[in-house]
Amino acid sequence: MADQIPLYPVRSAAAAAANRKRAAYYSAAGPRPGADRHSRYQLEDESAHLDEMPLMMSEEGFENEESDYHTLPRARIMQRKRGLEWFVCDGWKFLCTSCCGWLINICRRKKELKARTVWLGCPEKCEEKHPRNSIKNQKYNVFTFIPGVLYEQFKFFLNLYFLVISCSQFVPALKIGYLYTYWAPLGFVLAVTMTREAIDEFRRFQRDKEVNSQLYSKLTVRGKVQVKSSDIQVGDLIIVEKVDDFLIYFRPMYASSCFIRTDQLDGETDWKLKVAVSCTQRLPALGDLFSISAYVYAQKPQMDIHSFEGTFTREDSDPPIHESLSIENTLWASTIVASGTVIGVVIYTGKETRSVMNTSNPKNKVGLLDLELNRLTKALFLALVALSIVMVTLQGFVGPWYRSLFRFLLLFSYIIPISCRVKESQETFPGSILQTSRTLTQNEMIFKRLHLGTVSYGADMMDEIQSHVRDSYSQMQSQAGGNNTGSTPLRKAQSSAPKVRKSVSSRIHEAVKAIVLCHNVTPVYESRAGVTGETEFAEADQDFSDENRTYQASSPDEVALVQWTESVGLTLVSRDLTSMQLKTPSGQVLSFCILQLFPFTSESKRMGVIVRDESTAEITFYMKGADVAMSPIVQYNDWLEEECGNMAREGLRTLVVAKKALTEEQYQDFESRYTQAKLSMHDRSLKVAAVVESLEREMELLCLTGVEDQLQADVRPTLEMLRNAGIKIWMLTGDKLETATCIAKSSHLVSRTQDIHIFRQVTSRGEAHLELNAFRRKHDCALVISGDSLEVCLKYYEHEFVELACQCPAVVCCRCSPTQKACIVTLLQQHTGRRTCAIGDGGNDVSMIQAADCGIGIEGKEGKQASLAADFSITQFRHIGRLLMVHGRNSYKRSAALGQFVMHRGLIISTMQAVFSSVFYFASVPLYQGFLMVGYATIYTMFPVFSLVLDQDVKPEMAMLYPELYKDLTKGRSLSFKTFLIWVLISIYQGGILMYGALVLFESEFVHVVAISFTALILTELLMVALTVRTWHWLMVVAEFLSLGCYVSSLAFLSEYFGNSYLFLCFLPTDVAFITTVTFLWKVSAITVVSCLPLYVLKYLRRKLSPPSYCKLAS
Repeated sequence: MADQIPLYPVRSAAAAAANRKRAAYYSAAGPRPGADRHSRYQLEDESAHLDEMPLMMSEEGFENEESDYHTLPRARIMQRKRGLEWFVCDGWKFLCTSCCGWLINICRRKKELKARTVWLGCPEKCEEKHPRNSIKNQKYNVFTFIPGVLYEQFKFFLNLYFLVISCSQFVPALKIGYLYTYWAPLGFVLAVTMTREAIDEFRRFQRDKEVNSQLYSKLTVRGKVQVKSSDIQVGDLIIVEKVDDFLIYFRPMYASSCFIRTDQLDGETDWKLKVAVSCTQRLPALGDLFSISAYVYAQKPQMDIHSFEGTFTREDSDPPIHESLSIENTLWASTIVASGTVIGVVIYTGKETRSVMNTSNPKNKVGLLDLELNRLTKALFLALVALSIVMVTLQGFVGPWYRSLFRFLLLFSYIIPISCRVKESQETFPGSILQTSRTLTQNEMIFKRLHLGTVSYGADMMDEIQSHVRDSYSQMQSQAGGNNTGSTPLRKAQSSAPKVRKSVSSRIHEAVKAIVLCHNVTPVYESRAGVTGETEFAEADQDFSDENRTYQASSPDEVALVQWTESVGLTLVSRDLTSMQLKTPSGQVLSFCILQLFPFTSESKRMGVIVRDESTAEITFYMKGADVAMSPIVQYNDWLEEECGNMAREGLRTLVVAKKALTEEQYQDFESRYTQAKLSMHDRSLKVAAVVESLEREMELLCLTGVEDQLQADVRPTLEMLRNAGIKIWMLTGDKLETATCIAKSSHLVSRTQDIHIFRQVTSRGEAHLELNAFRRKHDCALVISGDSLEVCLKYYEHEFVELACQCPAVVCCRCSPTQKACIVTLLQQHTGRRTCAIGDGGNDVSMIQAADCGIGIEGKEGKQASLAADFSITQFRHIGRLLMVHGRNSYKRSAALGQFVMHRGLIISTMQAVFSSVFYFASVPLYQGFLMVGYATIYTMFPVFSLVLDQDVKPEMAMLYPELYKDLTKGRSLSFKTFLIWVLISIYQGGILMYGALVLFESEFVHVVAISFTALILTELLMVALTVRTWHWLMVVAEFLSLGCYVSSLAFLSEYFGNSYLFLCFLPTDVAFITTVTFLWKVSAITVVSCLPLYVLKYLRRKLSPPSYCKLAS
């Protein structure tokens, strides 16, 4: 049906012709992949299509071919950005980057990836050369370090400007001061930057060396040898404990299956079952692997971590053995064998492994404050050029006017202070979109509720269940002692008799028994010595002691269920591929034979098992799954849907458990049909599913379970705080859809009263179009979408999907690969223009963290990969609130105040220089010489100015209590062109007062104008710092008096600088005595008061008449 629905509205004759042409193209192309999925859309009301609005927002979008759809949104964005403003601001940088990238791609063409044939234990037989198995996270090498760091620095306008200014001092005609006046600050900035980068590069080198030097056991003809990780080659047979390469899971030792952990790859903490290649299990010894002629044919390296296709072929047998390989036979890079030891053949190495292909290269991040200061710097540069042109114009363009113009540019260069680059903000201010991976939970499941339909048992009633289980098995044991052989006829008689209401005790017993049998959990017994894997399996066969038992499973929910059954008295003590054993409260061991196992899949949303009780020969089919999948299967009831909704509102994960008794004849019939379906070469999966569904009818509903995934401490108030601060929250996770939805509800990322729109699985553009239209008709609902559907939507409707998703109060993206997470972050940056903050705790979050403007890594159970790659590292999710609300807010406000004050410091001295030059016939000579300029920017004013980083407007507790204060930052009131212009006006006023006041009051002592004006300038700067401070710190007071003391003491030692300039070359020995007179002091004080007092009055009036929000809270 999706193919018959028109995707484009008819608006004109031309559009209709284009639609007919497009329809003819689709019909000629044949049926599309989504044609077999039309049934899900049959429920759509025909009238609903009348109000469908076009997803494309522009007319030209409907006139393009389908192949152009994925380029349209970006084309529209780029069209909006084109123009003179775009080229002046960012266009030249974009063009240079594009040209450099094109040249790099030409010089270093990527190798084409191909499928490969790998012979077991014979790396020399590889037809092609494969990359080394080494990890390299360094950004530079020995040759590119200095050019690379210099490029990263001088791509900023500010640093490039100072480089040109400093180089101009080598030209004698342009020299206006000492070289150290210009080169010392620039050299200091470069030295600090290069030292920091060198330290970071050395640390990366050490980490890479440590990883590449890890030793692994390689199996050779001569036995085991130790090899470094970087020396592993494709085709080697490696004895694996901690996987460092992508391996075909070849042969596990002591068993034919094992569990692995993939939390560093996909973020899932569930243990996954991996199965060995069956034809190698019959080899008697490890050395026999080299006596057979076998190879693996594997697909080319790709990024998909959820699939693999390959074949295993043994040529020396008659006939040759061919065995298909799938994801169940593989171990990826960055995964860990949970227990035991396996032998694998290396298929991919180095940069061809899945984990490396899903990892993006780190980028150099630039804070929002740096970008804003860079824009203000460009405005200051335009003002500098304009002022220089005005001065040359007033000079009359006499002589070599261009030389005078450049000298004026040098004289007024202090308008742009290099201190803006010396200052680095300590925190990055993220905007209004926060990306979070599954870092909200502790990944610990706890059984919370058991519902039997008529009675519900909570966490505080488990002792009652335990007593029922104990009584039930004691009665069964006494009955079995009286009649050991009559159980089977009794069961048949009971099954044929009319149904009677069962007692609560028997119902609890059946529910607990079903839970402990229907799962994929394996008990593992750790060795008391804790040395080798051999003792693990030996002990598992002999000793069932509780203190050594742990459980492995592909889902933490199943582990929680089995642990709960153990707590109520029924314990799983042993499990292999064909049997399992249970221990009753009395210590009796019950044996069950596993006849069939139907694993959980995201499509079926349920799993089942058929077991035979070896003591009674009863055959039972147990099944459990999601309520939406189990409701049509179980017998009619009137409580399941309601109770599932109640548990879901509590944030519990629900599972419906049911059973069906089978006779021997029923099972034999099923087994023959099931085996025949599995051997089918056409539509195998459909035929197998149909056979299994023949059993899934009228099953007896046993119970409903509720399991809670414990949240980290204070997750809910932290998320509430972030929402109140105006931050939108997206959750990107590799978990299944049901799991992600439960976490979103339990963490209150989605409120209880909020609707959730679960985006259906789409595979084609038509299905995506329909689903997006259905989603748009909903308002104020959270969105849950899978990674596959997201990829389809972004391919055809990127701009429209992002626009709709950003309007949602919360978005949950499940089954996301690491690359998809990074792509979503980049997409939001491009389409919204907002700052993004990514939070993760595993290796699968590294790409997302590096792509975001601000990356936060949480050190947790999934290792330190995320924290090492992040900009900031924390230990718990709740610390994000303090990091952003307190440290982030204070840092932004402090850095904004510091940046503007540093600009004010340069503007005021440039204003004095302009007044000085104007008075003396527009001469391009400096007012202050040599050390005075260096001292003004450092010891005379540096300590008070940089003490502003200690300032705070409200206490940390107040900032945490009122996150709306953080929301005010998004309005840009702390640093904007408005505040910048205010500081410019202040600088012009104070600079003019200081210079003209010095000239008017000291007309008789005109020769001392340098010392007079400079003293008033220093005092004004110290008072302006005091005016800016909101909360005093004792270090601020120390900084004020320390700078004043340094200046006073330097008057005696630097008298030669205060007594002359280029216009006043004479120096009077009475200067030192003169500056200590009362006349000098009160006149300097008068000038300083005139320059500062009006500002203090204005600040007082503003706080009284229009106080800021933090003042209201402080009062």
